[in-house]
Amino acid sequence: MASHADAFRDDSFEAGDEFLDADLEIADANDPFLDADSIERRMLGEDLNESASAAHRPAPAAAPDRDALRPFGARLAEANQAPQEDRLELDADFAAPASAQPASPAQPVSPAPAPARAAPSLAAVEGGLYGEVDGEEDAALLHQPVPRIAIQAFCERPETGQLIHRAGADRRLSRAHLTVELGGLASAIERFHDAQTPELLIVETGMRGRELFAQLDELASVCDADTKVVIIGAANDISLYRELMRRGVSEYLVPPMSPLHLIKTIAGLFLDPDAPFAGRALAFVGAKGGVGSSTVAHNVSWHLTESLQSDAVLVDLDLSFGTAGLDFNQDPAQTIAEALAQPDRLDDALLDRLLVKCTERLSLFSAPATLESDWDFDPEAFDQVLEKVRRQAPFVTLDVPHAWSPWVRRTLLSADQVIVTVTPDLACLRNAKNLFDLVRQARPNDEPPKVVVNMAGCPKKPDIPLKDFADALGAAPLLVLPFDPALFGKAANNGQMIGEVDPKSRPAEGFAHLASLLAGRSPAPARRKSLFGSLFSKG
Repeated sequence: MASHADAFRDDSFEAGDEFLDADLEIADANDPFLDADSIERRMLGEDLNESASAAHRPAPAAAPDRDALRPFGARLAEANQAPQEDRLELDADFAAPASAQPASPAQPVSPAPAPARAAPSLAAVEGGLYGEVDGEEDAALLHQPVPRIAIQAFCERPETGQLIHRAGADRRLSRAHLTVELGGLASAIERFHDAQTPELLIVETGMRGRELFAQLDELASVCDADTKVVIIGAANDISLYRELMRRGVSEYLVPPMSPLHLIKTIAGLFLDPDAPFAGRALAFVGAKGGVGSSTVAHNVSWHLTESLQSDAVLVDLDLSFGTAGLDFNQDPAQTIAEALAQPDRLDDALLDRLLVKCTERLSLFSAPATLESDWDFDPEAFDQVLEKVRRQAPFVTLDVPHAWSPWVRRTLLSADQVIVTVTPDLACLRNAKNLFDLVRQARPNDEPPKVVVNMAGCPKKPDIPLKDFADALGAAPLLVLPFDPALFGKAANNGQMIGEVDPKSRPAEGFAHLASLLAGRSPAPARRKSLFGSLFSKG
């Protein structure tokens, strides 16, 4: 074990640290977080009690209509618009005495004798964590890995963190990036005052009443609208559960629980067939060939993962001349052509084999970049492949070639955002205007395309003034990149991104800024470690 001096220099903790084991040895033997193994034994019929199993969470019948619910950060403000007297009366139902301390986790119900029954199948054990749930339905959730999302947990006790860490080590969460810290609800609020929230936030709290709701209001004010929130609480109170659901919490869990129980909860939030997870598609296209649209797409993809700490998949759709593999110094044996040839066979397992990891969070779906075939695929094949890729990560960047065909048109019009790269010349102005008019007419209810001006200020080459570009397109450029052949040439020859070659350069800062604008997030600040900061991490 490290010395005290070392602990202050690097105070992150791992699951195997000795002090955690010592704490667990002296913990209360009846602690509900420590009997996960016994829970799973009861699921196998060795000591099964239906009422104890149901104590994981309130009865499903009491849950509100989930279709009417909105995301946590977006919905809480509406709840707070109720008349003041109504809110006081509502909160009074859950108010604890002013002198009361946060409730301790409820102890498991003493098991009553249960009739003997045969042990369930493995599918039932994995999916049916409660006696009353449909094992087949839950097993279907657990048969697919959770997408490449960021999960951050804030626990009040190390035992809770260890349980979440055990869940994170499971194969079903192998794609996710999990971070577990101590501090509970207060630490989550403090952390996200100046940082973006992950796709899933898990918070442990023993509070109830006005204090809990006040802190949830504060957490909602700093949460992104698309963040899902799971609360691990102490009270098996159906009224509390209903109010938390009304305020936007995605799920409320009460111990005792096992890692499989937590995994099933996460899978239910992101693998719901009625509301499938879909990442945000960003389509990059050049107004003409050679304007650097691929360079912009690749660097923005890198900053989405490195600056914003979010997972992303870069899809190189320039099948004959794609450069994503070269730019990231990758030479994959299999490419997107294999998926487009037989899109019906593309499942999660095959997609994982076809994707190449460029960084910890960025995956590449590379193009074959050969002239051995005409690569004449049906537009439906592109639709099917891209739909499945969007289930893999929160962001999917599409490097669309400068060409015009039915599948290019459909890809651009179906993307969440279109980014057009131009150089300040007349041909680009004309072509960009045509693209803007097409996209605006076909998608009147979506945001108009964005424009990036590349290679501005090229010596001995007259540029069309940026004001003329903005007036013609009806939109000011999001980013203007200076002409810097030495920097961009060095990055291309080294198979690196601009942010790797010169992170302090104006283009690197510009790409980071563009990524944050497209994602609607601010760059993640440098992580500061505290004595009880990072408890576990899984990359």
